[in-house]
Amino acid sequence: MDFTFTPEQDELREQARSFLAEHREPSWHELAELGWTGVSVAEEDGGAGLTFLEEAVLFEELGRALYHGPYFSTIAQTLPVLPPDLRAEVAAGTARWTLALGPLVPDLDTAERIAIVGGDGIFELEGAERELLATTDASRPLGVVRGGEPGRRLADSDVLEEVRARSLTALALEACGAAGLALELALEYVTTREQFGKPIGIYQAISHPLADAYTRVELARSLALWAAWCVASGDRQAQLAAASAKAFAGEAAVTVCETAIQVHGGIGFTWEHDLHRLYKRALWIESFSPSGPRLRAEVAGALLDRGSELAPVTRPTAVPVEQGG
Repeated sequence: MDFTFTPEQDELREQARSFLAEHREPSWHELAELGWTGVSVAEEDGGAGLTFLEEAVLFEELGRALYHGPYFSTIAQTLPVLPPDLRAEVAAGTARWTLALGPLVPDLDTAERIAIVGGDGIFELEGAERELLATTDASRPLGVVRGGEPGRRLADSDVLEEVRARSLTALALEACGAAGLALELALEYVTTREQFGKPIGIYQAISHPLADAYTRVELARSLALWAAWCVASGDRQAQLAAASAKAFAGEAAVTVCETAIQVHGGIGFTWEHDLHRLYKRALWIESFSPSGPRLRAEVAGALLDRGSELAPVTRPTAVPVEQGG
C-alpha cells in the first residue's frame, strides 16, 4: 500500500502554503473561492467530492499559518451533522458553523450559525445569546451560548463519533503545522546566529534539544496522518488513531515551541517575534478538551481491554435543547 501523498495533494499543500503566506487573514469567501470549504462535500452539492485526507493537508497548513476563522468548527466539527442542502451552503461559502458539544464553544466570534446536541439528535440553535471568553490564543477564542430554541433537526446523535474523530485529528494536524514552523524558525536562527565565530547550532546544548524536537514533530505528524487516513477510509481504528494523535501532537507542539523559544535566546521571548503566537496556539490545542492524560487513558484502556480496537467512546454530555446550552 502506498502511503505517500498524491501529486494533487502535494499541489494542494503548495497552493495552501503560498496563499496563506500572502494572505495572513483570509476571508471565508476567499477560502470558498479556492474550494477549501467544500473539499469533502459531494460534487452534486457543489463540493469537490474528495476526502478528509485533502482536508488534513489544509488543517496542517492552517495551523502553520495560525488561521483565525471557523474552518475547524465548520469543517471538522459541524460538517458531518449537516444535511446535503446545508453542506452545499458551506461549500459555497455562504454559511459558517460551530458545534456546541459542551459548555465551551470554539469560533463563536466568526461562526454565524450554531448546532447543538440535545436528546437523541443534533439541532440548529436559534436565538441564543453569545458570550466570548478570552483565551491564551487570541486567534482561537472560546465562548458560551445561553438561551435560544431548537430549530431544524440536523442529524441523529450517532454521528458524534465521526465528529469526535475528525475534531481530534484536525487539532493534531494544526498542532503539527504550528510545531513544524516553530522548528523551522529555530533551525534557521541557529544556523545564522554566531557566537565565538561559529554558528550556535554546532553546540550540543542547542543541537540535541532541536534533534529531540525534530523527532517529536515527525512522530506527531505520522500519528496525525494515520488518524486522517483512518477517518477518510472509515477504518475501525479511527477513534484510537485520533485520540493518540491529539494527545501526542498537542503536547509535542508545546514542547517544540518551548525549545524554539529557548534556542532563540532573548529575541524568542519578545512580542515582536512570531514564536509566542505559535506557542499560544499549541497551548490552546493541548488544553482543549479532551486533555492529553484523558486521551492516553482511553488509548491505554482500548489496548488493554480490546487489543487493537478502541473501547467504546464516551460521548459528550447532551445539552437539553430547551436550555440552549
